[in-house]
Amino acid sequence: MPYAEIDGARLHVRQRGAGEVALFIHGFPLDSSMWLAQLESLSDVRRCIAVDLRGFGRSCPVDGSPLTMEQHASDLAGVLDIVSVEQADIVGLSMGGYVALALAEMYPDRIRTLALVDTKSEGDSELARKGRDATAARLLEDGRTALAEGMQEALLAPQASLGAKARVRTMIEGCAYETIVGALAGLRDRPDRTHVLETIAAPSAVLVGEDDTVTPPADAGRMAAALPDCTLTVIPNAGHMAPIEHPTAVNAALRELWARAAD
Repeated sequence: MPYAEIDGARLHVRQRGAGEVALFIHGFPLDSSMWLAQLESLSDVRRCIAVDLRGFGRSCPVDGSPLTMEQHASDLAGVLDIVSVEQADIVGLSMGGYVALALAEMYPDRIRTLALVDTKSEGDSELARKGRDATAARLLEDGRTALAEGMQEALLAPQASLGAKARVRTMIEGCAYETIVGALAGLRDRPDRTHVLETIAAPSAVLVGEDDTVTPPADAGRMAAALPDCTLTVIPNAGHMAPIEHPTAVNAALRELWARAAD
């Protein structure tokens, strides 16, 4: 199933492995290829599915209208319907974490386990909201190369490998302008979902790079404390892209979460 037709959208789907489904949700302005190391290494214990969200990667183009977390969550619930699974292990990074929390609020029974990676539950502050609009305006003036240069520095730890830098740069520069503009509007307007954390009964894990300056370890600690059944893992020498920067540590934490859920 390289593609899934959901609510008028054609979504690109990557799959590896067999058995219980783990659904991986990428960040902004990235795509499902950020999860290559997870699909490769965890396919012995899960049917790993990573979707290019609406407008991203190889999925259908969009027109620049706001791409909401709720729309993405609905799309992903549709993917789970297509693969005929009631529940999945949900893994979301950054924007993908916001989508995962929307999924948990809208479809709580679909969550077998939840892993929130380099993300937070709060909505944007007024200053951050203005920053989203300013970023969209700068994008159209200066182009994706300038956006990629600035974001690469923010997303990765100073000691990140050249390979990690290349992967992030490729994904950002490959993202359509309309998608970036629509996604920024969706990020700007997303609600605070901190209240959702205490309602999540499924086993959960919060992972964060120790050098993450976008959603720092303090944010991760607050989320972990609010979740009823949660472990917190701080990934050494990683920034906001822990699954790319240190996949072995991330994969080990996910295995531990899934094993805990099976006990």
